[in-house]
Amino acid sequence: MGVARNVGKQAARQLAPRITEVAPGLTTGFVRQALTRAIDGVGPLPGAAAAADKQLAEQQGDVDRAVREVVENHVSYAGMQGLLTNLGGLVTMTVTVPANITGLTLLQCRMVAGIAHLRGYDLADPRVRNAILVTILGEDRINEALKKKQIPAPPMALATAPAHLPALDATIATAVAGELIGRVAGRRVATTVGRRVPLLGGVVGLSADAWATWRIGRYAKREWLPRPR
Repeated sequence: MGVARNVGKQAARQLAPRITEVAPGLTTGFVRQALTRAIDGVGPLPGAAAAADKQLAEQQGDVDRAVREVVENHVSYAGMQGLLTNLGGLVTMTVTVPANITGLTLLQCRMVAGIAHLRGYDLADPRVRNAILVTILGEDRINEALKKKQIPAPPMALATAPAHLPALDATIATAVAGELIGRVAGRRVATTVGRRVPLLGGVVGLSADAWATWRIGRYAKREWLPRPR
């Protein structure tokens, strides 16, 4: 596993400059826009709070069960979009891989925002928004970023900080954008073989995106401690 991870990181570093040409939208501006759309809703997708409140009503006010349903729903959504954006062959990969990362980012932001809302956090608070973005990095990447001082604190500490520091907005968005570019590069390496057999590529995409989203959801459930709603 360690060797494979190192190979993936090396490939990401080599491919990252080319990825930004193929997917120039994966920038700090995109990160903030994805979060805003996840919270406010986009197209037929309701906003994070509205979707979470619907689950809370269906679970008769049981917050823990509602949180579990939010995670399970978004794992399903992530798997579906992972399947659809990975069905094409190698020729379509330059288009569908960035689209896959874009859709997955929005869904994961929406899931974490829904959990935060159910746990009593104000989604309009810039501290909470920064914490949501950090959460989608995933636990392992967060721990690594903390050691390298790429981010100042874990999600819970950011969400409950005494005051919002505007300078953190750019720092966090930059860290997340860099991670997204790395994911595009990693996804290209991981799915190249699967793409030679279109249906296999779809199965790989479904499994990978569902698994990644489930792990983030599991971490978010532990990290976002309840506050009075």
